[in-house]
Amino acid sequence: MYGGDEVSAIVVDLGSHTCKAGYAGEDAPKAVFPSVVGSIDEMETDDADNANKNLGSAQESKSKSKGKFFVGSQDLGFRRDHMEVLSPIKDGVVVDWDMVEGIWDHALRKCLLIDPKEHPMLFAESCSNSQQQREKTAEIMFEKYQVPALFLAKNAVLTSFASGRATSLVVDCGGGSTTVAPVHDGYVLQKAVSTSPIGGDFLSDCLLKSLESKGLSIKPRYAFKRKEVRPGEFQIVDLDLPNTTESYRLYSQRVIVSDIKECVCRAPDTPYDDTSYSNIPMTPYELPDGQTIEIGADRFKIPDILFNPSLALTIPGMENSIETTSSAHGLPQMVIESISKCDVDIRRELYSSILLSGGTASMQQLKERLEKDLLEESPQAARVKVLASGNATERRFSVWIGGSILASLGSFQQMWFSKSEFEEHGASYIQRKCP
Repeated sequence: MYGGDEVSAIVVDLGSHTCKAGYAGEDAPKAVFPSVVGSIDEMETDDADNANKNLGSAQESKSKSKGKFFVGSQDLGFRRDHMEVLSPIKDGVVVDWDMVEGIWDHALRKCLLIDPKEHPMLFAESCSNSQQQREKTAEIMFEKYQVPALFLAKNAVLTSFASGRATSLVVDCGGGSTTVAPVHDGYVLQKAVSTSPIGGDFLSDCLLKSLESKGLSIKPRYAFKRKEVRPGEFQIVDLDLPNTTESYRLYSQRVIVSDIKECVCRAPDTPYDDTSYSNIPMTPYELPDGQTIEIGADRFKIPDILFNPSLALTIPGMENSIETTSSAHGLPQMVIESISKCDVDIRRELYSSILLSGGTASMQQLKERLEKDLLEESPQAARVKVLASGNATERRFSVWIGGSILASLGSFQQMWFSKSEFEEHGASYIQRKCP
């Protein structure tokens, strides 16, 4: 209907940590950048805008404030006075649509360099998305971007399709949260979905606090410069930048800590305890400012928070996270809980096809540890099999890859819906077309 060889669909996956966008049919997204925006409050920049003071109508001031968003790794990497780093997504749900539009603009117009009017769009959405959220997405896409056709697909379904399965239990370890969702014949069983607020960002914060408690300071890249004192010999000079916001400093530190976590952390084979891991060999890591730090037991302790959330409370500085950790269950408990809410007939199949996906799932030994714990805790009749792509890129982008496969299928082309269909049948039409 809207497909064909001439025009390829665009697949967009706006995650809590990263936004992925690209052409359907390709094996990886073209645009990958953080799903946060830098924002400078209008009040801060009023002095500079005094010359244009009399020009402002309500519409102009609205577009002016939107123009103050900085999106993408490059723009966020450049420090600006009074720039706050904000996330438009909270608990997997969009809370600020202006920011989301800024992110979509960047993905479609600056990264992919396309005119949205010419391409059908497939959007990945979280399992917790409400009817209002889906309606708003369709409204913005048809009204502002004037896309010819649209489809909204659940994250878990796309991950399942990416691995060639119609039925599976998807364990998605993302940046902002971890979600366990059973998929049966291409549909999410909504009543059995379980979520936990512990994701990659929470683990990064734990690692940052743990390193700081040991007296190791993580200097953001903007806070120093290297000065050549002799040929080949550099000296680090600290820069004094008093107008840097706390949120930007934290964002810059998180980028570094996230890399430390990906390089040195691995899930322990057995539940973590201080005595067993006290004499573990140290692993060196070189920070951007040239200092080398040694990381010991934290390499195992941080990933184990996914299995035992209360472990986070033992880290100095994380005591205030008691609300987060008290409501969270470990990964094996979430899996068993989710499967036990499903129909008895499909439980066996779900146990034998547990799919691990998301950026945090790329952590070493996570798959083996989850399988081991589940074998111990699941019913004896269950044949537990945890599956994860050996390729870290596929694991990280599994939702996007599933969307890319789906939107390029010939049989899928009748699934798109257009603006006229949306207006004619109303909001309930989305629910019928994209269950």
